[in-house]
Amino acid sequence: MKVVVVTGSTRGLGLGLANSFLDLGCAVVISGRTVGSVERTNKKLLENHDSERILFHPCDVRQVEQHQDLWDRSVARFGKVDIWINNAGIATSLRKSWLVAPEQVNAVVDTNVVGSIYGAGVAINGMLTQGHGALYNVEGMGSNGRKQEGLTVYGTSKAAVRYFTEALVLETEDTPVLVGSISPGMLATDLVIDQFREDPDRWQRSKRVLGLIMDDVRSVSPWLAERILLNKKHGVRIAWLTRTRLVGRFLAAPFGRRPTLGDLDDYQ
Repeated sequence: MKVVVVTGSTRGLGLGLANSFLDLGCAVVISGRTVGSVERTNKKLLENHDSERILFHPCDVRQVEQHQDLWDRSVARFGKVDIWINNAGIATSLRKSWLVAPEQVNAVVDTNVVGSIYGAGVAINGMLTQGHGALYNVEGMGSNGRKQEGLTVYGTSKAAVRYFTEALVLETEDTPVLVGSISPGMLATDLVIDQFREDPDRWQRSKRVLGLIMDDVRSVSPWLAERILLNKKHGVRIAWLTRTRLVGRFLAAPFGRRPTLGDLDDYQ
């Protein structure tokens, strides 16, 4: 049985991945920043999954000692960690970079970049000791160098995560640890939807295009989880929204509405 740790797994993509790994027979370690968020997720997951395969433990990814505690608790419960996914991430609302409050800048960089570095350090050290394992960092807008007005701080953090992951692939080349990245595309989660709450007019202007780009977590997570479990390749990038898939959506748009996402207003 594979043991999977997913940081930031009390909502959004992280929760979707946790559900998918559990559906596939894995043991999963659920973590979030606060005890309350972890307890709420605990109740939801235990309605459909065996408690013997779930460990709930809070982890503020900005604190390296909490990463270490998450690893230690996971190993104490399940004896190993096969896969560690640095998923925890936050964004600011849509605004120009010089209008983002300093504390928000710090929070995004500390969570998305520093949290990934800390998590990777703890996971790789542990996996080298146990002799195996796979680490994945989650990409986002900015990872491929694309720029978007209002997402400069978030995009900068994800560009840094892409660089960090590629450098880690080189550093772990001759080790028993696989390193890769996950590119889920744009998902209809709080991380994305919350960016528009302060600008409803922009939401109305953007939602037609977003309806073509965005996906439901429930559609994407099982696909990602299956490929993560099957992967044996070092340096892999597991990408959902490829250029081919995106072009196909725009070409098909005049002929009907996408059935996978539904009405975007449901997410507001």
